[in-house]
Parts: sequence; C-alpha cells; structure tokens
Amino acid sequence: MVAAGSAPLATPTAESAASAEPALAQAQAEEATTPPAPTINSPDGRLTLTATSLTVLGQTFGLRELERAEVQPVRWLLWYLLGGMGLAIVLILFLNNWLRTLPTMAGLLATALMLLYGHRGTNRLRLWLLGREAAHFALPGDADAWRRLVGEANRRIYRAHDQAAAEAAAALAALEAAHNAEVAAAIEAVGEPPGPEPAVSHPPA
Repeated sequence: MVAAGSAPLATPTAESAASAEPALAQAQAEEATTPPAPTINSPDGRLTLTATSLTVLGQTFGLRELERAEVQPVRWLLWYLLGGMGLAIVLILFLNNWLRTLPTMAGLLATALMLLYGHRGTNRLRLWLLGREAAHFALPGDADAWRRLVGEANRRIYRAHDQAAAEAAAALAALEAAHNAEVAAAIEAVGEPPGPEPAVSHPPA
C-alpha cells in the first residue's frame, strides 16, 4: 500500500523514445556523409585494401572480423643452414685437394647465393581474427612498404570497429526507447492507479 502524501512514481513517456531517435539518425547520417576510403593495392597485387575488406593472396577478410594486423621481416633459417654447411663442405674438399679450382669456385658461388637468399628472407604478415586463430602469410619485398600498407589497414580496422560500436549503441538506445514508449502507452491506457484508502477509525469499546 502506498502511503498518503508520497510522490507518484515516474513513468516512461513517449518523449524518451523521441530523444533516442536523433542519436540513431546522427550515427546513420555520419556514416552516409563520410566518404568511403579509397582502394589500395600493393605493387605486386598480393594485397588489396578497401573500405570494408582486406584481401591477401586471394583470401578476403572483413575489416570488422579483424582485430589488427602486423608485419615482421623474417629470415630463412633453412637456407642459412644449407649455405653454411655447403660452404664448409666445399672448403674442406678444396683444402684436401679433392676439388679443383673451378669446381671449388662454383661451389662457393652456389653456397654464397644460398646464404644471401636466407639473409634476404621474407615478410610475415599476421592477421589477428576475432574469436579465431591468427592467419599468416609470406609477402616478399621491401618491409617498409608493407609496414605502410599494414598501418593503413590497422587505421581502417579501428575505424570500422568504432562505427560498429556507434551503430550498436544507437540501436540499443532505440530499442530501449521503444520499450519505454510501449510501457508508457500501456500505463496511459490503464489509467491512473487508485489512491490510498482513507484510514477507518474504530470507536473505543
């Protein structure tokens, strides 16, 4: 029972529903007025970055399903080992007079090329996926050029997540406002709740 003289309970009205609509409209307007980012392609065509997706070696990922991307230069350890072992074997054979000069020079050249290729290495691109295992790709070429592309990809990934968060917040506010409007309409249809009954005084026996 509600005590007499207490303040009435505040009920949601249709004004709260109208107040959430501008937030959703503003988010949609900002997304519509923002020009889409231009498409960027790597010089060798291995990577394509658009406003909504990232394609690497023919495999496409949506920006909203990516957490971040990173690229790191790596060396081919196998070619290092092969070149070093080959160079040692050629020198041992030459010092023991088991190889002539021309075969020794050819062997030294081949092993030096192996060492050079192992030192050159490649660039490992790692894509961190939301809720899934990271994807790895090997991209040859200049590491600085790949870093610039990956930096732009990370900026677009963060921007896509910001837009998704704004859309989700606006949609949640609209749903809450619609629910409040339904509750307010139901309360208005039922009418004001009855007031407290007056206290009945009993005469003394």
